[in-house]
Formats: sequence, structure tokens, C-alpha cells
Amino acid sequence: MNTVKTFFLLMVMSALLLIIGAMMGGEAGIIIALFFAVIMNFGAYWFSDRIALGMAHAKPVTQEADPELYSIVSEQASLAGLPMPKVYEIESDSPNAFATGRNPQHATVAVTTGIRRILNRQELGGVLAHEMAHVGNRDTLIMAVVATIAGAISMLAFMAQISAMFGGRGGRGGGGGLIGLLIIAIVMPLAAGLVRAAVSRTREFQADATGARTCGDPMALASALQKLEQGVANRPMKVAEGASHLFIVNPLSGASMASLFSTHPPTAERVRRLQQVKPNF
Repeated sequence: MNTVKTFFLLMVMSALLLIIGAMMGGEAGIIIALFFAVIMNFGAYWFSDRIALGMAHAKPVTQEADPELYSIVSEQASLAGLPMPKVYEIESDSPNAFATGRNPQHATVAVTTGIRRILNRQELGGVLAHEMAHVGNRDTLIMAVVATIAGAISMLAFMAQISAMFGGRGGRGGGGGLIGLLIIAIVMPLAAGLVRAAVSRTREFQADATGARTCGDPMALASALQKLEQGVANRPMKVAEGASHLFIVNPLSGASMASLFSTHPPTAERVRRLQQVKPNF
């Protein structure tokens, strides 16, 4: 069901981009929108991991420098039937982790120094099982595509704002064209944000369920999520809003985040679902 929902939401996101193209320039606008989507998704496919690691200021960790972390990552990768990913560390007191990479053969997992201080081995194993589930489910690529399409919509919306300010007449007709520009500038970015958040929440639920089964200890992951939520509340992470969906829990302060636009499901609901998961062994 989560996979079907994700596919549907991706189609909605793509449709929004094409609608904007049509409203701004008819058939020519659709072609331009498709061009933007292809170019940006190409970039997301090849460079999303570098961009994400750079935004988080993550640094590679060698097995010699941190054998325990390597051991846990290797164990969870093996349980998930996936290749060993590259391992990175983020110097931050805020406890969190994320995975990135275009496919399982080019995957990377990154953890903050803060997460190592508050989780025991079983809990950290649950977190890394969740991240390996993202890798196995190709969520890292899915979310990169969603983010780039949302970025294209935002860019076109900005162009529409500029055009509307100078009395532009997007598409055909005068008043209708101006109204269309205002819809593109205001409504479409909000719609894209809602879809992007919905995709992210769906993938988080899926990764929780998959990771809980592969690690064999759903309650270790549930306990970790509760600790991480409290830890992030006390020490929010300084990271770009556009990268917040990558992390296992929202790295930003959640007090002012509207639930509809939140990239993460409520922790209480995630824990409730984990309590119903039956491990594979």
C-alpha cells in the first residue's frame, strides 16, 4: 500500500509541474517543464549523495577509526541483504542519522556524534536497519526526485511571481493569464510542499516496518525514535530545510512545523505501528 501511495503521489507531483508549464506557455511550456524535470532529475540521480553529505558537513569514517560503528552497519546491511555502504559521521550534538545514494551499490549512511551518546547498541542497530531499509526500498532516489521536482516548481513559481509583479500575461488572455500566474506563484508551491511531505511520511513508515523486521527488534527502533525526538527537541540541528526529509527524525525544531507540511510522521504513531510489527525471526 505504501508503494502504491508513493507512486500516486509522484504522479501528482509530476502533473503539477506539467500543469504549471501549460499555464505559463501552453504546449511550449509543457516541453520546457519536461526539460527542467529531466535535467534536474539527472542531476539528482548522479549527485544527490554528494549534495546531501556536503549540506550536512559529513566526513568519511574508516573502519580502523570506528570499528564498532562499522560492525553495526555491516551487521544491518547483511541482515537486509544489501552491500556494505560507505560510512560517514556528522559532528553534531543533535542525535540523528540518514542514508543517501542513487542505489544500494552506491549507498552511504551517516550518523551524528550525538546519536552515539544516547543510544545503546540495539537501538543504534534499529536506526541503521531503518536507514538500510531506505537504501533497499530506493527511497534515497525517490526523495531526490521528489525534491528536484519540487525545486523546479518553486523556481517556476518564483518566475511567475516576478512576471505577476510586472503585470505579466502568462499563457493566453489578459486577466485570466494574470490569475494563472498568481495561482502558479502561490498555490502550486503549497501543493508541491504537501505532496513532498506526504511522500516523505509514507517512506518513513515503510522504512520503519522494513527495518524493524530485518533487525528483528521492533521495540529497539521504537525506543530509539523516542530518544531521538527528545534529543532533537533539546538540540535542534542546523541544516537546510530542504534536507530535513533525509534524517530519521526531523532535525529542525518541530514546535512551529505544521503537521500537513511535516516531512516526518508523528513519533507516537510510528511507535504505535512498530508495536504491531512482527520480526522475520
